[in-house]
Amino acid sequence: MNPLLSSIFSTSFAFAILRVMTPLLFPALGVAVSDLAGSVNIALEGIMLMAAFFGVIVSAFTGSLFLALIAGLAAGILMGALLAYFHLKMKADIILGAIALNMFAAGMTIFLLFLFTGDKGSTSSLQSLVFPSIEIPLLKSIPILGEIFSGHNILTYVALIFVPLFYILMFKTPLGLRIRAVGQNPNAAESVGINVDKIKLYALMLSGMFGALGGLYLSMGYVSWFSRDMTAGRGFIAIAAATLGGNMPIGILLSSLLFGFVNSFAIYIASLNIPSELIQMIPYLVTIIALAIFAIRAQRVKIKAGGEIHEHFDTVDATIPAGDAGKGDS
Repeated sequence: MNPLLSSIFSTSFAFAILRVMTPLLFPALGVAVSDLAGSVNIALEGIMLMAAFFGVIVSAFTGSLFLALIAGLAAGILMGALLAYFHLKMKADIILGAIALNMFAAGMTIFLLFLFTGDKGSTSSLQSLVFPSIEIPLLKSIPILGEIFSGHNILTYVALIFVPLFYILMFKTPLGLRIRAVGQNPNAAESVGINVDKIKLYALMLSGMFGALGGLYLSMGYVSWFSRDMTAGRGFIAIAAATLGGNMPIGILLSSLLFGFVNSFAIYIASLNIPSELIQMIPYLVTIIALAIFAIRAQRVKIKAGGEIHEHFDTVDATIPAGDAGKGDS
């Protein structure tokens, strides 16, 4: 078998897919929460950067994983709350507010990086901590399955656990019901006593929390340091994953696995005699193609639904006698 094919059809490649998927699944869930509330959060790129930075810095200076986790989550939730303040209180366009936060995070992390380390590239000079990897006792002894699913970073398992928890939160709790009600019809939600702005604030803060977990995994699980702009567009790919998944937990998981596969494939073919620029372009190219296919399918469904409605009314009109057609107008 071709060496590349043998590498792809291997347990190590499947293991890599789950590893690469993790920093996409977290922010994709964050996008879904905010989108279901009617205020889609495209600031996940900046949120992930801030959480990744503060997690590494706090772990390096305190030697505590717990404090690093709290610092990263606090940074992400604060960024989500700041976006909500711009959008809900200051009445700024949420897209423009999110772009501003992404630019702020990119510049601020470089400034703080230089301030703390004297380096504008990475925190490699600091002895920062990483979240542990876990060997699952029974699973690790099962051939193939153990090699794929055991031994991952703890945040990978947290991400997988959050998939069913996301479903429970959004579809089985009062908060989830309010979030979906506000997203579908804010006026109707407000008419029954729901504070629309408060629910959108909660949704954006939840979105920030999910994004923060993705950022923490990047700098304290995927690698063991922070580097400038290390998110590399993952926050935007997460938007595509949430869109393709229809903001539903299983759909988001599957689309995140798809992008995890593509990113892993790009890493594996890096050893071939292919220009590195082309390899780096693959994940983003696949994202564009996937979104284009999704948009075409959605448009076809819309056109089909419109055709069925017209066909229904044509059928109704055909059943009304000609002499009775105008009686409703008299």
